[in-house]
Amino acid sequence: MIRRQRLAAGVCALLAALTAGIAFPAGAVADETEQAAPKVELVLDVSGSMRTRDIDGGTRMAAAKQAFNEVLDATPEEVRLGIRTLGANYHGNDRKEGCKDTAQLYPVGPLDRTDAKTAVATLAPTGWTPIGPALLKAADDLNGGSGTRRIVLISDGEDTCQPLDPCEVAREIAAKGIGLTIDTLGLVPDAKTRAQLSCIADATGGTYTDVRHKEELSDRVGQLVDRAADPVVTPVATEGADRCESAPTLKSGLYTDREEFGRQRWYKVDVEPGRELRASVSVADDRAVDPDYGVLLRAVTLHGREIVRGEAAGTGRTDVISTGLRYPKAASDDDTATAETVCLQVTQSFSAASGVKTTPGLPLELTVDVVDGPSGHHDVASFGLGRGWWLLGALVLIGFLAGLLWGWLSRWRVAVWRTN
Repeated sequence: MIRRQRLAAGVCALLAALTAGIAFPAGAVADETEQAAPKVELVLDVSGSMRTRDIDGGTRMAAAKQAFNEVLDATPEEVRLGIRTLGANYHGNDRKEGCKDTAQLYPVGPLDRTDAKTAVATLAPTGWTPIGPALLKAADDLNGGSGTRRIVLISDGEDTCQPLDPCEVAREIAAKGIGLTIDTLGLVPDAKTRAQLSCIADATGGTYTDVRHKEELSDRVGQLVDRAADPVVTPVATEGADRCESAPTLKSGLYTDREEFGRQRWYKVDVEPGRELRASVSVADDRAVDPDYGVLLRAVTLHGREIVRGEAAGTGRTDVISTGLRYPKAASDDDTATAETVCLQVTQSFSAASGVKTTPGLPLELTVDVVDGPSGHHDVASFGLGRGWWLLGALVLIGFLAGLLWGWLSRWRVAVWRTN
């Protein structure tokens, strides 16, 4: 009897342990899924100027509400979306109070479309434009987790709460290294608004868009929300060589490296027949540099013959310069044809300003993509037009036919003249 009780107790303990063992990992997986879920917060300017009627005959506020409703309907299930407002609640003239007027209209989390739309419908243009404070609060709303985090700011005017510069706020957010991107949209913006919103976006690697029509607003906000759901690509650190022979062979992907001032780096990519190499490079000047610089990306053969190149120049007005190239490898009827090794040469002509350290080198980001080659029925270049042969042949044929026609007309005119 005692043995049976012990056995029963042991079985119960084992079942309890198994239950706990199953339950806890499941909870952990759920937490990890929640952490990895992409998060987006839409930050909407609800200041008094949103009453202006200059977007397709309606107010800016009406255009924003329509865009939000359309975006809410199309938001991917995996996206955790929230809405924050600025200038929506304070009606007075006290600037200090007006610059505190930012509130979370809908919390970041699983989306209940009905609740979110109901909250948006209650908005009415009201107060000030505290963009800086709203960005700080939005960053807190998105804090935590390891998934993509994105703020989409929609405004029709400059921040009215200086000296808290929203561009400096964006730089502070970027400096925290939390991987938060701020995209901005300007509703019928003036030059100052455009400059401020562009600066905010640039500080975090986001984008700025001018908006003057309702469809543009809906489409762009929808694109940005969808982009948050795209998988995050983590760059792979690599080290280029000083010549092609010893360069690392790269596959399709995103790579990072550092390049000394005024030097070049080499990489290799294998391209099979019927495939196309697409490569791009971006070099950032992460310290003070002299104006007038450039970057060159070349694809060459192992024997040093240049295939194609891409180049770009800068004058100190941007802190990143990029260029790219495409090389389609012709298909072969020979089943034994092997891949061609293409050498990629990255050269930049930056020079450090006086007193600036030149080490480590400048950061560069290299994107390599080997895809299916162009179809012969859809790519004009595959017919030879890219090389000019078809154009030359067409011109010769047209000239020949024009000569025959002119000769016939001349003989006819002479015959008519003789008859008369």
